[in-house]
Amino acid sequence: MSASPQSSDSSKKQRTGRDDEEVLHRDPGYFQYYSQLQHQQNMLQDYVRTAAYHTAIVQNSSAVFRGATVMDVGAGSGILSFFAVQAGAKHVYAVEASAMAGKLRKMAERAYAGRITVVGHKVEDPAVARAVPAQQVDAIVSEPIGVLLVHERMLESFVYARDRFLRAGGAMLPSAGTIHLAPLSDAALWNETLGKARFWQQGAFYGVDLNPYFASAFDEYFSAPVVGCFSPNSLMADSAQHEVDFHTVSMDELRTFTVPVAWTVRYTGVMHGVAGWFDLAFVPPALHDGAQPAASYMSTGPQAPATHWQQVRLLLRQPLAVNAGQVVRGVVHMRANDQRSYDVEARLICLDAHESAACPDAAALQALMASGAQTAARVREATWLLQEQVYNYAYAGEPIEPPRPEAANLYLPVDRLLAESASVVPVDPTMPTDFVVTQSDPNAMQH
Repeated sequence: MSASPQSSDSSKKQRTGRDDEEVLHRDPGYFQYYSQLQHQQNMLQDYVRTAAYHTAIVQNSSAVFRGATVMDVGAGSGILSFFAVQAGAKHVYAVEASAMAGKLRKMAERAYAGRITVVGHKVEDPAVARAVPAQQVDAIVSEPIGVLLVHERMLESFVYARDRFLRAGGAMLPSAGTIHLAPLSDAALWNETLGKARFWQQGAFYGVDLNPYFASAFDEYFSAPVVGCFSPNSLMADSAQHEVDFHTVSMDELRTFTVPVAWTVRYTGVMHGVAGWFDLAFVPPALHDGAQPAASYMSTGPQAPATHWQQVRLLLRQPLAVNAGQVVRGVVHMRANDQRSYDVEARLICLDAHESAACPDAAALQALMASGAQTAARVREATWLLQEQVYNYAYAGEPIEPPRPEAANLYLPVDRLLAESASVVPVDPTMPTDFVVTQSDPNAMQH
């Protein structure tokens, strides 16, 4: 799902079976957004997303869906419900709280009469419990995903449905999600963001001194996640990962969690922030004896085909200089807020490899961070508000010639740079130019 405008009405009180009072005031604007076909179309036209769900459901016809009772949480256009019927589901309960439910009901009555029941409420509403038998659903399908996996807090509804309606041993699709976080070098984006804040440093804007606004503007711009695709060559290390198993995760584990990071930096350069994306896994259990379930996966990473979720960049207020071989250690803490989103807090430090090895646990690392001025210059702290997203569409894909890291102000150690040429296989000048020879493929010279 995508970010949406929200209502500020806070007069509603807790009426549901879960503790979601803090987000009820956001529901009118949230569901109004998803009631519009233009936004449903945006998601349907995300080929990567739609194809991933189609593959996961249809390929598990024999193992999961044949003759099954299915719940579709946040059904929207109903596409997952339709896929479930295609895969042989006996009956689907399509739960949709927005006005899209009325449009979906007409579609279901016309094309899937008797196979799909549209329930026009939030899954937490008692009306759903009256329409759907408790713990009798064989499989739950949903697309409850937002930016960085958790934005919009729809995963809590997915888990609520699991606890209230899924039978023992039932299937969840998707079955798991993995958050990826990696150090990022992006001078252009950082400079652009600072440039926006510098507007407020004018001392004579039509005779008005705007400088008193600058500190607030700086905080605002650098706490806003930047959504958009970016080059995978701007990543300085492999990602740290946090997996969420949708079959087992608790509400409390969804609402507050910490991702420890230990990034071994590949390049000498400047770290401007943290890049984030997520993967989804569709690995259901077999619900029918003798049937082998099919596992499938989807990534929203910078090296994968683009999706409507894109990726996100979280910029540091002050960039951090790092050398190849150093390790950036610390934690990224994520806490759900009342804006249907998350506060993201990071505390990071750049260490030499031997310093990192001397900090085997979080306590030792925190003690080092607090040890004084000698380490203070290498520590960065940041807070980002995931709901305050801005968008940047500057990235237009990779050029035909693969870019070198130095084009992004990232520098290989000299020994690795020299080793690049030493490992190249000499080309026979008599060979036709349409041949490509690599060390790993000794038979490449053969037609």
